[in-house]
Amino acid sequence: MSKNFIIFAAFIFALTFSVGAQQTESPVIVQPGAPGQPTKTLPATTRAKLPPRSKKDVEFMQGMIMHHAQAVVMTALIGERTENKEIRLLGARISQSQTDEMNFMKRWLKARNEPLMPPMPGMEDMDMSDMDMSSHNHMLMPGMLTKKQLEALKNAKGASFDKLFLSGMIQHHTGALTMVEEMFETAGAGQDAELFNFATDVDSGQRAEIRIMQTLSGEKP
Repeated sequence: MSKNFIIFAAFIFALTFSVGAQQTESPVIVQPGAPGQPTKTLPATTRAKLPPRSKKDVEFMQGMIMHHAQAVVMTALIGERTENKEIRLLGARISQSQTDEMNFMKRWLKARNEPLMPPMPGMEDMDMSDMDMSSHNHMLMPGMLTKKQLEALKNAKGASFDKLFLSGMIQHHTGALTMVEEMFETAGAGQDAELFNFATDVDSGQRAEIRIMQTLSGEKP
């Protein structure tokens, strides 16, 4: 056996041992330090923690669930009250997107052990699960339709319904933009990455839908 072969075999063995040792080692978790501070090596058992949240973050998500719920109620009226294809398509888009967003907000709150609805004075002992959160005037968020406006929408058909639906949903979407703005203007709110991305998506998405509705109603965007 040649000397070169023995050296080569020893090299392969050492390389294989080194790779195997690396694969069996626990993963290294490094926490970047603050500016000017060194990084820290954390134990392999370290688990991620949810970022801190403010009271306004929770209130925003709870309020937006109720806000979205009314939009879904409004879109559910379209099927029997208009044949306008553009409004039908718009309604389906709004219903799907806001239902998906409601599910996200509920998951966000549950992950943080927060209730899905804000506490209401004098109603602590009531079962809130069966309440229609979309039409109670004492729970109205910015832009939400009043009970009178909802009744008018339910009683309208054809062109009258189209007009009321578009004006009502523009009002509704504008209220959502106000809610986003108020949340971001609150000190300490909106720092959670998931909430930040969600709120900015709501803002851009509803602005785009407002422009579509303004065009359909003959308004200038």
